[in-house]
Amino acid sequence: MITENSKPQKRGRPPGRTSEGETMRRRLYEAAISLIGQRGYEGATLREVAVQVGVSPALLYRYFPSKRAVVLALYDELSVAFAREAEAMPEGRWRDRFLYALELSLQVLGPHRTSLRALTPTMVGDADEGIFAQTTAFSRQRVQGVFEAAMTGAKDAPKPAVAEALGRLLYLGHLGVILWWLLDRSPGQRATRGLVELLRQILPSAALALRLPLVRRFVESANSLFQDALLANPGEADPRPSSTIVPSHPAI
Repeated sequence: MITENSKPQKRGRPPGRTSEGETMRRRLYEAAISLIGQRGYEGATLREVAVQVGVSPALLYRYFPSKRAVVLALYDELSVAFAREAEAMPEGRWRDRFLYALELSLQVLGPHRTSLRALTPTMVGDADEGIFAQTTAFSRQRVQGVFEAAMTGAKDAPKPAVAEALGRLLYLGHLGVILWWLLDRSPGQRATRGLVELLRQILPSAALALRLPLVRRFVESANSLFQDALLANPGEADPRPSSTIVPSHPAI
């Protein structure tokens, strides 16, 4: 569990906007993410990050008051990048749009695979700071929204209630593929590519099955269980207190 300086704090950055401040924040951020990838979340310390960059711990804490702030910044940056790139999603069938979003997610996350792999125990097993925690809902909602839009905006989208439910389930399925990818030890993660190709072959049959009332009811019921089990409040607004997250592009 992420416990270091878990109490809400003031924003970890000095007031005002300067290019030097943004450059320093980026150096510290990248050094922290790299160290987490090398040592794991528990093994990395912000003091060591400060030593590597050659600044005082006090200066580092002004930008990132805790390791938690670094992780939230990573979630923020990656989800923003994914949502931005997904705006170019082509029109078409829902299965093609889902595969587009899935492959785009792997592409955006790719440069950070080492760090994300080190964070896997936290993302999966931590009820307070994991993928489905309230504190990380801002990132989840961005990414989940892309998969819902891939479904609801498709040319062959079913009725809205079913489309939204399937979009959330596809988001959940995408997380399963991401976990597979993080744990994939095959050369070049070729097993992940094989899994995506297998999905490509199966999805046409899934699209046909979705025409059946029984399957549509199953989708809606599964979505309800997903929300009940993993989303404390699926309609919640962005829960980030402004005092506990360092944005990707803060006004430094």
